[in-house]
Amino acid sequence: MALPGTKGRRRIYLMRHGDVSYVDADGRPVDPESVMLTATGRKQVAAAREMLSEIPLDRILCSGLPRTQETASIMATNRGIEIENDERLREIRGGRLSQVSPENREAAFVYGLETAGNAGAAFAGGEEFQVFGDRIISAFEEKLFEDGWQRMLLVAHDVVNRMILSHICGAGLSGLATFEQDMACINVIDVDIIEGQLERTLIKALNVTAYNTSKSGMYQTSFEQVFKTLFDY
Repeated sequence: MALPGTKGRRRIYLMRHGDVSYVDADGRPVDPESVMLTATGRKQVAAAREMLSEIPLDRILCSGLPRTQETASIMATNRGIEIENDERLREIRGGRLSQVSPENREAAFVYGLETAGNAGAAFAGGEEFQVFGDRIISAFEEKLFEDGWQRMLLVAHDVVNRMILSHICGAGLSGLATFEQDMACINVIDVDIIEGQLERTLIKALNVTAYNTSKSGMYQTSFEQVFKTLFDY
């Protein structure tokens, strides 16, 4: 199933989930695997849904974590598409904040992706980048070769999306820190599958935020935004 005017081309809309809060009302860290979208996050995703409202989608996938499930559910409104979950696409697992000394937290968490290309490097003492990259790319490439679709929406996470983008442009783990992924952003990736082979990958759009296309006032990185609320606890 190729896109019109092409030979073997398919399109992936790669999306990050909407805004969430990783602290409770008292400012205490919560389990990141259980968080849901905030009111702001739901508005962000609604804007993305409107942006793609005229685009036919054949499949909608997510990582299975609540924040991606909720995002995917909003995006699937009135489409009649069953959402598919793949746990291999879950976010990279960092170490515990309490196990990193306060003076080292910024380097380990906020700017930890800058070390991803180093042999044996792990994210803030948690999952090794190489292990993470292997599971993400394996799952992603498996989806590319599955039958029956032209356009797919894949709702995932910040570093998951970075890994996919960095891989397809040839930068590998060393490129993770460069690809910013704002909340509820959408990337557009085209792939040419010809005679069972992946002939080429094309990045058509990056980090598009329907709720703020000019990025006005968005001066912090996504990691600076997320972790600034945790370091004072």
